Amino acid sequence: MGNYVTIDIGGTNIKYGLIDDKETLVEAHEIPTEAHKGGPEIMRKVQKIVADYAQTGSIEGICISSAGMVDPDKGEIFYAGPQIPNYAGTQFKKALEEEFSIPCEIENDVNCAGLAEVMSGHGKGAKIAVCLTIGTGIGGCLVADGQVFHGFSNSACEVGYLHLPDGAFQDVASTTALVQYVADLHGDDPSLWNGRRIFKEATEGNTFCIKGIDRMVGYLGQGIANICYVVNPEIVILGGGIMGQEAILRPRIQAALKAALVPSIAEKTKLAFAYHQNTAGMFGAYYHFKNKHQ
Repeated sequence: MGNYVTIDIGGTNIKYGLIDDKETLVEAHEIPTEAHKGGPEIMRKVQKIVADYAQTGSIEGICISSAGMVDPDKGEIFYAGPQIPNYAGTQFKKALEEEFSIPCEIENDVNCAGLAEVMSGHGKGAKIAVCLTIGTGIGGCLVADGQVFHGFSNSACEVGYLHLPDGAFQDVASTTALVQYVADLHGDDPSLWNGRRIFKEATEGNTFCIKGIDRMVGYLGQGIANICYVVNPEIVILGGGIMGQEAILRPRIQAALKAALVPSIAEKTKLAFAYHQNTAGMFGAYYHFKNKHQ
């Protein structure tokens, strides 16, 4: 039985490990991405991870999940924000296959998270699923019949840029936006606040924190409803660190969706919170590889 090296490249950390043919995460590790050092340094780290595993036994494939816009056919990054300089144009598939003679596939991290949920998470068996990751921004993924929908130029479901009355979806409904809003209400620097503190103080009665959460939820309801009107998903799955606050957020988001959707759609659209957390990217990268090599 062979193993698959699976690597999840995020802006802060690179998570990596081995998954076997039984879909078991055999081991998992984490190192800092050091994104500011740019694409070449990330490539060097990935090469070292693969090289170390290649020395220890049979590796059937290299499965990569990455931030940025990914061309899954060419196996390269074609756009990345300024947080990771010189990342666009990084050809993971070509470079790693030439160096190690092991097949390699790469997919966008949000697409991987969505695929993981549909294959073995809370979206398992769903015909059409939308997965949103709420964090620094808002990422989206549409999975239909077990396949990620990429769109004409591999840019489908870039929902963070959706236009809402008060700005782009991710500029008003992300964790970043929540933190900024609550900090402004307190007259504080945003560095003094994070999602964990906001939810803790909300449960203790901090009215500014409660107001910020309600504001974010209202925008989430609008954005998710707009997506539902276009693609009519069976289930909407919400991920990202802040969505760990399910007990507080679920009833609020359900109410916001009910208010923004016509009843015939609201009643048939399930809402779920992500099953896969820190391992979503690694499992999604594995499933993407297996789909490509069926």
